[in-house]
Amino acid sequence: MAEPHPGPAKNLQAHPDATVGLVGGPRPVRGRAATGDERSRLWARWREIDKNLHGYAALRSSGTAVVVLMPRSVTWLRDDS
Repeated sequence: MAEPHPGPAKNLQAHPDATVGLVGGPRPVRGRAATGDERSRLWARWREIDKNLHGYAALRSSGTAVVVLMPRSVTWLRDDS
C-alpha cells in the first residue's frame, strides 16, 4: 500500500496561517508541529480517541506529524451580547 501523503502538515510548515471550518463558521488559525513532551501527550490522547491510529501510522516510513492549531485572533471567543 502506498504511503499516505503528508501534504497538510507540509503545507502548514510552509504556510502556517490557515482557516478551518467549524460549526459556527470559518476560523483563522496558525498551525505548528507539536514536539517533545507536548507531542507525546497529544499522541497518547489521540490514541484514546482513534483506536486505529497505530495502524495508520504504520503505513508511513517516517513519523506522523502532530499539528497544533491555535486561533490567530481570540476576538471570536468573546461574547459581546
